[in-house]
Amino acid sequence: MLEIDFKEIITVSMVLFAVIDIVGSIPIIVNLRAKVGHIESEKASIVAGAIMIVFLFVGEGLLNLIGIDVHSFAVAGSFVLFFLALEMILGIRIYRDEEPGSASIVPLAFPLIAGAGTMTTLLSLRSQFHTINIIIAILLNIILVYIVLKSSKKIENLLGENGLGVVRKTFGVILLAIAVKLFAANVKGLFV
Repeated sequence: MLEIDFKEIITVSMVLFAVIDIVGSIPIIVNLRAKVGHIESEKASIVAGAIMIVFLFVGEGLLNLIGIDVHSFAVAGSFVLFFLALEMILGIRIYRDEEPGSASIVPLAFPLIAGAGTMTTLLSLRSQFHTINIIIAILLNIILVYIVLKSSKKIENLLGENGLGVVRKTFGVILLAIAVKLFAANVKGLFV
């Protein structure tokens, strides 16, 4: 029997919205579009949603199967976020593709949207909420992600180059803080 609960859906949606932080990722998205020329919003949204839903069901088992605990996964994700934040703050380029045609799957769908923070959050949400409500919340967030990805050019035009620079550096510092928090919260679990 499906246990659809709107309160649970709203709660999980808000948690995922904060963790995915698509609004805070706008400078990264604009930066990626400038590097590769085109972002396939539909593909990135569908792949990110699929990754999250699949991970919701098989994540912990998959990590255990390959001998990785959730804490190790989260610490690895914190390093990815750390380097993305450094790119934003310092204006340097660490992530390089040989000949990227678009930025839809890497690094947009994974690890930016469906990254380690999102994955570990999904595993902890699964223990507290009904699966159907988590799936609905994921779909709502993916719709929002799609809207932001599609509107990134308009947002860029609205803010202008200087505004984007300020937003990029500000959110870079916030992303750096999230990376440090994710690292600190999970590094203790590596030694237990």
